[in-house]
Amino acid sequence: MTGANRHYVLAAGGTGGHLLPAFALATELERRGHHVALMTDERGARIPGKPDFLPAHVLPAGRFGKNPLHWWGGVKAVLAGRDMARRLFETFQPSAVVGFGGYPAFPTMLAATGAGIPTVIHEQNAVLGRVNRFFAGRVNAIATAYPEIKRLDAKHIAKVHLVGNPVRAEVLTLRDEPFPPFTEDGLLKVLVTGGSQGASVLSEVVPDGLAMLPPAIRQRLQVTQQCRAEDLERVRERYRNHDIPAELGTYFEDMASRLAQAHLFIGRAGASTIAELTAVGRPAILVPLPIATDDHQAFNTKEMVKAGGARMIRQEAFQAKELAKQIQAMAQRPDTLATAAHAAWNCGRPKAVQDLADLVESFGGAEMMDVIKLSGDAPRPSSQAATATRNAARESAK
Repeated sequence: MTGANRHYVLAAGGTGGHLLPAFALATELERRGHHVALMTDERGARIPGKPDFLPAHVLPAGRFGKNPLHWWGGVKAVLAGRDMARRLFETFQPSAVVGFGGYPAFPTMLAATGAGIPTVIHEQNAVLGRVNRFFAGRVNAIATAYPEIKRLDAKHIAKVHLVGNPVRAEVLTLRDEPFPPFTEDGLLKVLVTGGSQGASVLSEVVPDGLAMLPPAIRQRLQVTQQCRAEDLERVRERYRNHDIPAELGTYFEDMASRLAQAHLFIGRAGASTIAELTAVGRPAILVPLPIATDDHQAFNTKEMVKAGGARMIRQEAFQAKELAKQIQAMAQRPDTLATAAHAAWNCGRPKAVQDLADLVESFGGAEMMDVIKLSGDAPRPSSQAATATRNAARESAK
């Protein structure tokens, strides 16, 4: 608790990747005694996990496809959303507005920067997203999840604050738990997921790849795999034919406990996935989504791979034989997996939500708790400097 109740507005796109960090920040700011409001679109308002205390203001966002004939409709929606945001600002009077990317965040950030309200953007991926890229030169601070960010103009580097990606509380509590025992004759527990919608390529490749492992490893496998509903029975039959015990499902509510038990993860490389793997410290074989904007999932893997905590396989190279080769290299001895687990753990940023909240509070007059070093080894601004920046921004907007 800072002793000062202030108001903050969070703006986030209509996907879990944008909204889950926003929910985490809202919870932390509310815990500190502040009032928080969320601005999103209709899809974002339906994303599970929104805290009960957090009001969601739904506004039109507008999207701009490749056909210029459709752009006018997008422009009108953005302008309508901007006007709605302005009206909220008049009554709510936020100390700062925080954008998490995605098209639904665009109108709110447009209104905030136009009104001279202090603004912060948080980028979850290792590539600056399109909306965050647009506002990078206009905002007061840029919070990042990785030490190296692609598509970030060098002239904005002084604004960068490395905080990480907020992680669910039930996952974060596992950080101090030891890596599960893995011995020469013990079970090798493998967790396979493809994100919220699953990934058919994992259903195609993983069962056959596991079947190609040497008998000494294959006979010790215990697999948990998330599949798309249409793939479920086919994958179950494959594991049955390979005589590999596997628990399959379209969704697992207790994913945190399953991650805690796993010795090896195989799956996509979304920002939330990487954050949870590094928070807990789990070795991984990562298969980036090839159609991800700006190939950001591939860049998300870079830090973890460089540290030795993961292997990355491009989807075009993700074949059963290659998967078996990579698993065998990582699990050939108990100590190799444990070493990779520790390397993944070292990449974690467990204080991400606290550090992000500290940064946001610096634009509300709170004293800074500590200093986060930037990519250029410059400290983030003190609360006094942030206040001066805020006042200057307001004056320039008059």
